Amino acid sequence: MLVLALDTATPTLVAGLARWSADGAEVLAERAVPSGTRHAELLTGTVTDVLRDAGVTLADVAAVVTGLGPGPFTGLRVGVVTAAALADARGLPAVGVCSLDAVGSGARTVVTDARRREVYWAAYDPDGTRSDGPGVLRPEELAPAGPVVGDARFAERLGVEVTPAEVTTAGLLRAAAAQLADPPSAAPLVPLYLRRPDAVPPASHKPVTTA
Repeated sequence: MLVLALDTATPTLVAGLARWSADGAEVLAERAVPSGTRHAELLTGTVTDVLRDAGVTLADVAAVVTGLGPGPFTGLRVGVVTAAALADARGLPAVGVCSLDAVGSGARTVVTDARRREVYWAAYDPDGTRSDGPGVLRPEELAPAGPVVGDARFAERLGVEVTPAEVTTAGLLRAAAAQLADPPSAAPLVPLYLRRPDAVPPASHKPVTTA
């Protein structure tokens, strides 16, 4: 079946279209767009581009996979809400996966930018199964096991080499394989925020006076 994959958990927006079966996935088209905080502005157009690149329409899509983070609040919601809306409108299964699961393969520790001078991280066994995390820490507090992949900007603070790697369509589908094989088993799309938002309600309200 044809699966649309989305991820907005990092500063690089990812959208891809793949043909999936129990034997694996064939990526037909993929766009990875450095988008910073412009996910909401760019996601719909990027999905349209991917469908055109693959020579299909949304009517041909049979399922939607989305990364659930961890990631910043606003950007992460864009992908999750878009995936939920597309799936609901078309009556399709919507599958959510940890975005870190879609970075690299095999035994590894994945690190991505969590802002506030911290990283999101998760560790994986040789077969790719997540063994620890996801979590959020200052790089200096993390003792990564095995090779480290993800955001290479944190190599110095981690004290180890970091192989650059990002979320991919193939990685998203690999992480979603069990749920795609059994759509009723798919859990609700719940974002992995891991911490409270930067924005907080004011502690007090300014009095309003009228003349």
